[in-house]
Amino acid sequence: MHFDKKPLSIDEHIKLLQDRGMLIENLDIARHSLSHINYYRLSGYWLPFEEDRTSIIHKFKAGTKFEEVLNLYNFDRKLRLQVLKAVEYIEGSLRRQWAYFMADHHGSHSYLNEYLAKNLEHFKENLDRLKQETKRSKEIFIKHYRDKYSSPELPPIWSVCEVMSLGLLSRWFRNLKNNKTRKAIAKIYRLNHKFLENFIYHLTIVRNICAHHGRLWNRKLTVTITSPRNLEELSSNFNLSQKHRLYNTLVVSIWMLNIINPNNFWSKQVLDLIDLHKIDVAKMGFPENYRNYPIWNL
Repeated sequence: MHFDKKPLSIDEHIKLLQDRGMLIENLDIARHSLSHINYYRLSGYWLPFEEDRTSIIHKFKAGTKFEEVLNLYNFDRKLRLQVLKAVEYIEGSLRRQWAYFMADHHGSHSYLNEYLAKNLEHFKENLDRLKQETKRSKEIFIKHYRDKYSSPELPPIWSVCEVMSLGLLSRWFRNLKNNKTRKAIAKIYRLNHKFLENFIYHLTIVRNICAHHGRLWNRKLTVTITSPRNLEELSSNFNLSQKHRLYNTLVVSIWMLNIINPNNFWSKQVLDLIDLHKIDVAKMGFPENYRNYPIWNL
């Protein structure tokens, strides 16, 4: 089939929504919103308001308002920023712990030691990526190393960790063979090293969704978080029946933030955001009585 659809104007999009049953109380707000938000980006937020996705027409449920959809969109935008704030703290701490314990246990350039890697092919791939990221870096401490030292080619671990992406840090931790070092890093966060490995990988996916303006609300995450073993204090806050949703991500983020920055108000800010926009959090995997869970009351 050849694609032959013609582009629609903003007013034509508004009429299409109205024909499908959406109530638009303020046309000026709708026009302004659709002039700055792509129609198909916004469509991800009105899916739950549709009566039947199998129908070609995609009629909306009776009483569906454009303002409700816009409210969800604005909530999700603020939620992404809130999650990125948590990622910034967690990523910075993880870099610090990885660099410190690798250097302390194995030396300043231990990340170049292939014998510490589980998989040699992955080690080479990670090292190639790190060389590229270091080469692109304009950081003063990287330039200082290049100007002053000729060997080894790359700076010490406490420098290169600062130019690593979270994704590369995740791959490096996952490929680290030495369990003593892995356990030392995880112990800082009172976690099992395998659980921490899984969470860093999961957080990389969530961070990329946020950074590329993807939808978090009502999203089904492809990489889930495993339940932490032998740590009832954390696992008791989980909702394992909704492990593909965002809720468990937020729980572990709160756990780590409370260790990294004990005086943070991040969990309260999340709750305030939910209250402000009157969000149905069940669609993000929140259990019904989540506000009674200890993690949200620390």
